[in-house]
Amino acid sequence: MAQTTKKALAASLKKLLTQKTLDKITVIDIVEDCEVNRQTFYYHFQDIYDLVEWIFATDAAKALDGKKTYNTWQQGFLQIFEYVLENKELVMNTYHSVRRDQLEHYLYDVTYGLLIGVVEEKAVGMKVREEDKQAIAHFYKFGFVGLMLEWISSGMKEDPEHIIEQLSILMKGNITRALEKYRSDHQI
Repeated sequence: MAQTTKKALAASLKKLLTQKTLDKITVIDIVEDCEVNRQTFYYHFQDIYDLVEWIFATDAAKALDGKKTYNTWQQGFLQIFEYVLENKELVMNTYHSVRRDQLEHYLYDVTYGLLIGVVEEKAVGMKVREEDKQAIAHFYKFGFVGLMLEWISSGMKEDPEHIIEQLSILMKGNITRALEKYRSDHQI
């Protein structure tokens, strides 16, 4: 029941975002559209930005389901782009609001989740410290998210598949090379 209510509140927020900007939407607008009372909203969320964060986190899990391997990272990243396009009003309103950090946090988290899966897969059979694997994933995370934020700020005009093709060329073999440099079981 709680998930159903949260999903209904999220759907109302997304619907309202097609009519006005995030900073103009109130909790009252959401609960009236959703036909619930304010206590119901506050039972589930602290404020509208908490709802936005929940939407990002929930949708991220669906977008990347099963797409965290070396052979599927491109599809996973494409699904992040597609999610952003499908939720353009939510993303653009969050991007241009005082809470832009929520969008960036979402993108960093979901991208890191995708990349650490790839790094872990490529590290199988190698003795590499966890913090070194994390450092590799963090490094690529910043590049990926930087490209996505630039794409969002320029109006999402460039074809995401083209961006991913370019990334794929840049990435080919680089995670493995980075892991090789961090190996502690290297044979000399």
